[in-house]
Amino acid sequence: MSRTRGEISRQILVVDDEATIRTGISQVLERQGMKVAAAATGGEALEILAARPLGIVLLDIKLPDLDGVDILKQIRLEYPDIEVIMITGYPTIQGAVECIRHGAMDYLVKPFRLDELEVLIAKAQDLLTKKFAPPSLEEGRTQGIDFIVGQSPAMQKVFAKIRRAAPSDSTVLLTGESGTGKELAARAIHNLSPRKDKEFVPVDCSALVETLLESELFGHVKGSFTGAHQTKHGLFELANQGTFFFDEITNLSLNIQAKLLRVIQEREFMKVGSQKRIKLDIRIIASSNRSLEEAIKAGAFREDLYYRLSVIPIHLPPLRERNGDIPLLVAHFLRKYRQRGDREISGVANAAMKMLTAYSWPGNVRELEHTIERIVILEDGDLIQPEHLPSFISQRQSEFQVFSDGEYTLEELEKRYIQMVLRRTKGRRQEAARILGINRKTLGHKIEKYQIRVH
Repeated sequence: MSRTRGEISRQILVVDDEATIRTGISQVLERQGMKVAAAATGGEALEILAARPLGIVLLDIKLPDLDGVDILKQIRLEYPDIEVIMITGYPTIQGAVECIRHGAMDYLVKPFRLDELEVLIAKAQDLLTKKFAPPSLEEGRTQGIDFIVGQSPAMQKVFAKIRRAAPSDSTVLLTGESGTGKELAARAIHNLSPRKDKEFVPVDCSALVETLLESELFGHVKGSFTGAHQTKHGLFELANQGTFFFDEITNLSLNIQAKLLRVIQEREFMKVGSQKRIKLDIRIIASSNRSLEEAIKAGAFREDLYYRLSVIPIHLPPLRERNGDIPLLVAHFLRKYRQRGDREISGVANAAMKMLTAYSWPGNVRELEHTIERIVILEDGDLIQPEHLPSFISQRQSEFQVFSDGEYTLEELEKRYIQMVLRRTKGRRQEAARILGINRKTLGHKIEKYQIRVH
């Protein structure tokens, strides 16, 4: 079944055990021309996913039969091109971190406004449209090292390595958590290299279906397999004389890894269904947010390929290790989205900036950018205030202020911490006891001892 990316981006699945949520979201999206399927359980959702092509899934974390995060993991594994937006009625910092870490595009907190839903759906559709489209040569040229924001010592070391690596043709391995800017670093290497006037071709290895990957990379000849109605040029040919970037290379199968190793060693390849060898002149850059050493130990990555790729290793630090760059990044993203939306937001209030710099940013620069984009679109006022920040940022800061606003005895600190955990668990003693590392009976004694009111 062949469909365009535009058609796929209008195919949406809503998974929520609350009928009012399913119906309400479905009606809103259908009025906007979307084709919406709905499921009340995880099992129903998996059946629908297997039966029809989808572009976007709105997925509740709490379902009666399966855990939403487990379904998210399965979607990322089996349907990597689908964009997933999580829905939760019980927002926690840990839950948000886990969703982002396992590949959710974003999440909505119940009750949410329709404009919040519409913003995230539009973003997901934009991502689907752009996912496989390589940027134009002109776009690539404008994203050099000067467009990577950062003045911290950690980033200065990265810039120095990029400048030294760029003039050579050696393979580069970029490592770092998701959202740290590995593709920007790859583009900077290309833009500073002798190949800067040729193509930079990025491929998201997690977004390509395994059965089509070989044809996408190497191309195929007419009649080489069912559906091959004409000869197709692969991405390697497109990148010839330029730079080829494998984003998240650990997602390649061992079979494709072996063929890639031959390409690096021999600088030639064959199209699927052809015996003719095609010479190749490209520079290869790869990235990974996983430890390749651990992947090798697990038998998921070839050790010989690892040594071929990591001739020049460059590590991109997480944002929590360069939080001095956060004000610079916030200013950069404010300018970017202010221009797009014709908004008059001039800056960030001091209290809000303290919260932004204190937050650990598990999604790194990408998460920070999405946060600023959402605020610019949805919030009013000329300054970003604490109340404009997502609750998982502002509440976390306010919670921990209970430990820094005076001098207290150990018993008073214990009382305050128990109160904080009980607030976060909405009074659920079993869950609070688990977080505190004590049994429920001991928690009950402490609640009685400190005369803590549980609502």
